[in-house]
Amino acid sequence: MDQRIDSAVNIRVEDTGGPGRPVVLIHGWPLSGEAWAHQLPALRDAGFRVITYDRRGFGRSDKPNHGYDYDTLADDLEAVMDDKDLRDVTLVGFSMGGGEVARYISAHGEDRLHSVVFASAVPPFMMKTDDNPGGPLDEDKAEKMEADLKQNRATFFEGFTKNFFTANGDLKVSEPERQMAISLCEQSDQTAALKCMEAFGTTDFRDDLKKITVPTLVIHGDSDGVVPIEGSGERTHRMVPGSEMHVIRDAPHGCNVSHADDFNSALIEFLRK
Repeated sequence: MDQRIDSAVNIRVEDTGGPGRPVVLIHGWPLSGEAWAHQLPALRDAGFRVITYDRRGFGRSDKPNHGYDYDTLADDLEAVMDDKDLRDVTLVGFSMGGGEVARYISAHGEDRLHSVVFASAVPPFMMKTDDNPGGPLDEDKAEKMEADLKQNRATFFEGFTKNFFTANGDLKVSEPERQMAISLCEQSDQTAALKCMEAFGTTDFRDDLKKITVPTLVIHGDSDGVVPIEGSGERTHRMVPGSEMHVIRDAPHGCNVSHADDFNSALIEFLRK
């Protein structure tokens, strides 16, 4: 279904329905809600109501030329939650989507929430700065990513998806799975892709994480070459008191696809608490 967020933007939402407790899955960059295909059957079979949506600018949602900052993206998430009248929700944010989880709590509070999950997620702060020396992204690398995406999208997505699914020099998914990821990347709007690249690279979520009090799980591959665990997942785990951490061994960034059984098992065990 399409859900109208404001007068200009429709967000594509998929809802499995049913009486189970709701789980909202927030996809990574530059994919869409279809990136959760390996999670949907397992979560449905476990009895949960699963809601996915395509971030504005991606997948089948509208592609405006504005609204790609995390404040607006968190408002989009709240609009989806409000439209569905969701309560007792678990938010699962993958990669860029982890930023929406953190900013959502900061902007909208935890009244609707049961728990949250950060999966291969970008918080607390990707960009390396003087006061964030542990940031895994430096300005030179960020500028090269931007330039490469502007120069040739097809070439960029070819390399990006290989890095996305590679750990310790080995591609951890089948070629059809990688090609599916490329097809989702190609659905992204170029303006959205560039502005969201800037957003996830430069947004500081450290203060947002301090506001989390609900149960929290961090899932991360130990061989993530896109959002390295040392600069992201491990730091988020340390910053959120009482959080749990599940490390997937020999797993790349896209561990929800490459190691779907391990990922799903850890996620469902947490969701049942």
